[in-house]
Amino acid sequence: MSFKVNETVTWVGKIDWELTKFHGEEYSIHKGTSYNSYLIKDEKNVLIDTVWAPYAEEFLENLKKEISLKDIDYIIINHGEIDHSGALPELMKEIPDTPIYCTENAVKSLKGHYHQDWNFVPVKTGDTLNIGKKQFIFIEAKMLHWPDTMFSYLTEDHILFSNDAFGQHYASEHMYNDLVNQAELYQQATKYYANIITPYSKMVENKINEILDMNLPINMICTSHGVIWRKDPLQIVNQYMKWAKDYQENQITIIYDTMWNSTKKMAEMIAKGIKDVNSEINIILHNSAKRDKNDIITDVFRSKAILVGSPTINGGILHSIAGILEEMRGLRFKKKKAAAFGSYGWGGESVKMITEELKKGGFEILNDGIKILWRPDEKAKSQCYEYGKEIGKILMK
Repeated sequence: MSFKVNETVTWVGKIDWELTKFHGEEYSIHKGTSYNSYLIKDEKNVLIDTVWAPYAEEFLENLKKEISLKDIDYIIINHGEIDHSGALPELMKEIPDTPIYCTENAVKSLKGHYHQDWNFVPVKTGDTLNIGKKQFIFIEAKMLHWPDTMFSYLTEDHILFSNDAFGQHYASEHMYNDLVNQAELYQQATKYYANIITPYSKMVENKINEILDMNLPINMICTSHGVIWRKDPLQIVNQYMKWAKDYQENQITIIYDTMWNSTKKMAEMIAKGIKDVNSEINIILHNSAKRDKNDIITDVFRSKAILVGSPTINGGILHSIAGILEEMRGLRFKKKKAAAFGSYGWGGESVKMITEELKKGGFEILNDGIKILWRPDEKAKSQCYEYGKEIGKILMK
C-alpha cells in the first residue's frame, strides 16, 4: 500500500493492525499503529525513515513499485529507533553508498543497532538539503523523545516531518486527521504523550517555541506513527503546548491492588467520601492488577491528584502497585498531589512505603495516608469515607 500525500510526497509505510505491545511489553496498543515512511520526488529523490524490521521485505517490495532504489539520492532518518530504521539494513544492501542524513546522536544509535558504517551525513538545526525546486531544513529535537531525534521541514510544500512528536499508535486506512474518529484520535494522542513524552515536557515547550520563532508556515504535519495532520495541523501543536504545562483536569485517579478485597473496599469508600463533598470532580478507580497500566498512566496524566493503595504483604506492597509507582517515578509528573492508603493484618508498612515512592515521583503529599487493620468493619468504612471527604475538600481549593 502507498498513497500520494501531494504531488511531491508519497506515503510508503506500513499499517500494522495486529500490534498489541510496543517497546517490548511496555506500551499497550489497542488500535494498531502505523510505521510512516515518506518518499519525496524532486530533481533529487529522498526517502524519510523506513519501517519496523519484520516488514522490511514488504517495505522494499512496495517501495520498488514507486521508484527504482538506485534512484533514491538521499535517506533522512529522523530518529534511529528500530521501528523507524528497521528496514535500513535490507535497503542499504541494495544501495550501500546512499547518504543518510541524521543527527550526530542518530549516527551513534544507528551504529549501535546495526553495527554498520554507512555513509552518514550528520546535520544540526538550520542545516539544509537542496533537492531541486525545494529544500529540507533540519531541526534537532533532542528528547522528543530520544537524544537523536530531529524534524525535517520541506519548503514550498510547508510540511513538517515530525517523527514521533505529534504521533499516535493508531491504525486507519484513512491516514488523515480529518477523516478518522476524533475521540479515538485524541485518546490515542493523549495516551502517547502521557506515556512517552511527559518526562520531556519542558523540552516540548522550548522546541515548539523555537520552531514558531523560525516562522516556518506549516500546512501539514507528517508523523511517524498514526495519522497525518492536514486539517488545522497546528491543533496538535497547540494541544502539546497545553499538555507540556503540567497538564491536569478536574480529576482524581484512585489506583489500588487488593488481596481479599479489603483495600478495594477502602478505595470505594474513599471515592464515595470525595464525591459527596466534591460533586464536580471526576473520580476514576483502577485495580492496577486488572487494568492496563498505560491506560492508568493516561488517567494519572489527566488528574490533579492520585491516591494509591495496597495491602501490606511480606513487609512490602503488591507487585502491580510497585510497578505503577516505578512507572510514575520515571515519567516525572509535575504539580500533582497524592496520598496512600491500605489494609494490613500485621506490620502495616505499605502506606509508608507508598508515600515514600510517591515523594520520589515528585508528587506533593497531601497527608500521611490511611491504613485499616484487617477487613474494614462499619467503623473502618466510616473512617475511609471521612478520609475521602477530607481529600475532596482539599481538591476544591
